[in-house]
Amino acid sequence: HESTDETFIVLEGTLRIDLDDTSIHINAGEMYVVPANVAHKPYAENEVKLLLIEPCGVANTGDQGGERTAPNDIWI
Repeated sequence: HESTDETFIVLEGTLRIDLDDTSIHINAGEMYVVPANVAHKPYAENEVKLLLIEPCGVANTGDQGGERTAPNDIWI
């Protein structure tokens, strides 16, 4: 995301976030902030429950688009 940070807080399980040159592993009770304009790919080998914090209107797939892009402003 060009102009906003993105915060991942893991509630249960382990989340891996692949960055350009490394991978970050976040366990339950931990958080990680991906700075604005840093390419990243979240991945979960097993089920993960997490809280994702980003401003309203930010597409979940960044500028990539495609069938996995979720509609904005919908409560699930």
